[in-house]
This record gives sequence, C-alpha cells and structure tokens, in this order.
Amino acid sequence: MATVVIVEDDGYLREELEHTFIREGYRAVSISSFEEPEKEILESEPDLVVLDVNLPGKSGFELCKWMKLRTSVPILILTARDALSDELYALGLGADDFLTKPCHPKRLTARAERLLQTYKKVRNLVQAGDVMMDADTYKVILGNRYVTLPETEGKILKVLMERYPSVVSKKEITAALWGGEEYVDENILQVNMTRLRKNLDHIGLKSMVKTERGKGYCLEMIE
Repeated sequence: MATVVIVEDDGYLREELEHTFIREGYRAVSISSFEEPEKEILESEPDLVVLDVNLPGKSGFELCKWMKLRTSVPILILTARDALSDELYALGLGADDFLTKPCHPKRLTARAERLLQTYKKVRNLVQAGDVMMDADTYKVILGNRYVTLPETEGKILKVLMERYPSVVSKKEITAALWGGEEYVDENILQVNMTRLRKNLDHIGLKSMVKTERGKGYCLEMIE
C-alpha cells in the first residue's frame, strides 16, 4: 500500500484529501504541524507528497526544493495559485506535477497514481535497516540527513547494503567494482573504505562499516 503524505494547512481540505486517497486504497498521512514539516514528512516514509504552496512558515516551494535535494520522492503541487509563473517555478524546483484547486478527486488520484507508477519503474533504491541509498546518484539518506558519495565509494556501499547483514569478502567487492584483483593495487580497497567511512561520518554513520578480520566487510546498524 503506497503512502501519500498530504501537506495542507486548511483543516477541512486536508481531511477531504485524506478521505479521497483512503477511498482509493492508499495510506494517507496528513501533516498538521508546520514547525518541523521536513522531519514529519520524512518520518511518514512517503511514496508521494501532495504539497500546498501557501503554508505557514516555509512555503511549499521551499519544502519542494528541500525534498528534491534529499530524496527521490515524487511531489505533486496542489494549490489555489493558478499563475503560469508559479507552475513553471514549481516544476523548475523539481516538482513532478502541478494541479490547481479546486481539483476533481478522480483527476487528483489519477495523477498521483501515474507518478507512483512512473517512479516505481525508475527509482533504484537500496535499503539496509533505516539507511537508504539511491543507487543511481549514490545519495545516502538517514532520516533528515543525507550525503552524496563519489562513485567508487557508492558502489562499495551498494554491494554491502545489498548483502546486509552478511560479510562480503574483499575478493567479492573487488570483483564487483573492478572485475577482479589482477590489475588492482592491493591497497586501493582499503583507501576507498577509509574515504567511505569519512564521508558517512557526515551523517553519523562512520561506524556502520565494519571490518571482519580475515573475512571482509559488513554493515552493522547502530540502534
């Protein structure tokens, strides 16, 4: 069941939108506090965000930009603002669709379903515990924190996440990245592991990559 997060400050409309998506078989979560909307959105683990523009505190434009820099979640802007300039600005920030209020429920859910199906085909996410990574961009996400890794480090982490919680041998990692050990300096993997841990430290995950002496490497999730 896909989760739709509704970010709307009008209580009546928020309730109507929630009922609309529930009737169509979605899990609907509404954001009603706007002190830390980013945190609430991410904690709801959305598959799609329906976002108003005129909000207390940060605008929908600001939230859209923030989300698109940190996640791979589709965003549908639903607003009373019908100026072409607003639509173009939202799309330029990364919004995936733009609808004006009032909007027929069937049109809204049809657009939502189209976005969900499109993203389902193109998203390439890997998850281990609470950590997610977009395997196309090597963006690693933990809660509301993220870091984008260089390609080699991203490929190493992808292998470890796909095999989590198993130990992956140095030979297996080397084969996955460089096709084998024959033309690879024996220190190159260790150097990249050091860099990987240093970059993961930016989001508090330095200790996630563990060395199993004589065996290889694995991930250990810290509670």
